[in-house]
Amino acid sequence: MFHRGELQIATKGRGTYDITRDVAAIVSASHARNGLATVFVHHTSASLIVCENADPSVRRDLEAFAARLVPDGDRIFTHDAEGDDDMPAHVRTVLTQTSIGVPISHGRLALGTWQGLYLWEHRTSPHRRQISVTVIGE
Repeated sequence: MFHRGELQIATKGRGTYDITRDVAAIVSASHARNGLATVFVHHTSASLIVCENADPSVRRDLEAFAARLVPDGDRIFTHDAEGDDDMPAHVRTVLTQTSIGVPISHGRLALGTWQGLYLWEHRTSPHRRQISVTVIGE
């Protein structure tokens, strides 16, 4: 069986946005008992992560690390068509993921106890992000 769903996530700017429930709803609607859900973000300045879902300080620390690793306005970058955060957002995306596969077991996402799926917005201004979820299973 094959099932596809789409998500539109409105971000308020840089940060992480929990999409676990939204993806789980698409998996549930597919009626797949076992299989794989592939989650894909259609952008070059936002990414997907599987991350700790109990303590928000983990995601804040990831953001602090990314800011140190790829600071906005770094003079090594020439691509700044949309501002100081333009090229750093692209680098952050390349260093993370635009697609994640999550197993489906007994009709549910087979995530660990403290795992959640997050859209990581790398731009400082609000954006509307498109995510495709493809379910293949039985």
